[in-house]
Amino acid sequence: MKIRYFDHSATTAVDERVLDEMIPYFTKEYGNPSSLYSIGKSNKEIINIYRMKIANILNCKVNEIYFTSGGSESDNLILKGIAFANSNKGNHIITSKIEHPAVLNTCKYLEKFGFKVTYLSPNSEGFIDAEEVEKNITRNTILISIMFANNEIGTIQPIKEIGDIARKHRICFHTDAVQAIGNIDIDVKKYNIDALSMSGHKFYGPKGIGVAYIKESIPFMRMQDGGHQERDKRAGTENVAGIVGIGKALELATENIVEYNKHLKKLRDYYVSEIKEKVPYIKINGSMEKRLSGNSNISFTGVDGSRLLEELDQKGICASSGSACSSGLLNPSHVLLAIGVPNNLARSSLRITFGKDNDLEDTKYLVESIEEIVKKLRY
Repeated sequence: MKIRYFDHSATTAVDERVLDEMIPYFTKEYGNPSSLYSIGKSNKEIINIYRMKIANILNCKVNEIYFTSGGSESDNLILKGIAFANSNKGNHIITSKIEHPAVLNTCKYLEKFGFKVTYLSPNSEGFIDAEEVEKNITRNTILISIMFANNEIGTIQPIKEIGDIARKHRICFHTDAVQAIGNIDIDVKKYNIDALSMSGHKFYGPKGIGVAYIKESIPFMRMQDGGHQERDKRAGTENVAGIVGIGKALELATENIVEYNKHLKKLRDYYVSEIKEKVPYIKINGSMEKRLSGNSNISFTGVDGSRLLEELDQKGICASSGSACSSGLLNPSHVLLAIGVPNNLARSSLRITFGKDNDLEDTKYLVESIEEIVKKLRY
C-alpha cells in the first residue's frame, strides 16, 4: 500500500541533497571539533561555515547563532536563559495561550521561581492582538514570546507589529519560528526579533538539530553544564552532521520558498474547497487569510478524531489531530479550545499539512477517503 504523508508540520523527510551533504560527517569527517588534530579542526571550520550561512539567511551576526538539539531546547535555552539573566531588571513575561508546549511548559517552570507570566488569549481566528501585547506591558516586563506561526491552525501572527512594540519599550522579543522557517522569509532585523527558535526536521533537514538565534546585546545564562562549546553557552560535543544538515536544508528552503508556497497553497485550497463541497457539517479552524500555505485544520461534527485518524491510517494516509508533541493524550487541542472551538468539535479536528512531495492525485485520494470515512463514522 502506498503511504501518503500529510503531516509535514509534525516532521518532514530529509531531502536527499541534504543527506548527501551530511553523510561524510558520519563516516570520514568524524573528528571532534574540539580536537587539535586536522580532522577535528576541519570540522570546527565546517561548523563556522554553516553558522555563517544561517546567519546570512536570518540577517544576523555569526556570533548570534547557537546550535541546539531542536526547537524545544532552543525555546528552553532562550526563555530560561534570558529570564534568569535579567531577573534583576524584572520578573514579568508575556506570551500566548496557543504557544507550543515547549514555551508554555517553560513559562510554567519559570513561575515556580517567582516569574509572573501573562498568557494572552487569541481571537476566534487564532490571532494575538498586538495592542493587547502593549496593554499588558508593565515596568517589570523583561520578555515577550509570541510564536511566528501556529503549529496546529497555521495562523501567522503580527510579528512585525509586536517586534516594533517590544523595541519601543526596550523589551526582549522572542519568537518560536519552528513552523515558520522554510515557509516564510524571516529577516530578524526587519521584524525586530531579538531571539528565535528553529528545528531542522520541519524543513526537510535532520531531527536532533536546532538553532537558537539570540541577539548579542541580550544577556542570557547557559542552561547546561559541561564543556565550553558554543561560546560557553551550550555544552556538549557538536553534532557536525546535523549542523551541516540544518544549514543545507535552510539554504534549499530559502532558495525555493516562493514556488514551494505556490505548490502547497494550490493543494491546500483544492482540498478545502472539495471538503466543503462533499462533506457537510464541518468547521474550518483558524483564518484562511494569514495562514501557512500548506496548513488546514477542519473539525468534522459527530466524528471522533482518533477514529478518523485510525481509519485514514488503514488507507495509508498519515495525518494529525493536533500537535505531534501532544498526540496520544486524550485532551483536545489547547489551541482549538483557546480560540473558542467547543470541546466536542476540538476532539473531531483533523490537521492536514502538505509538503513538497504531495501532488493532486494524493490530494484527491485524501478527499475521497475522508468523505467515505466520515459517512461511515457518522452513520
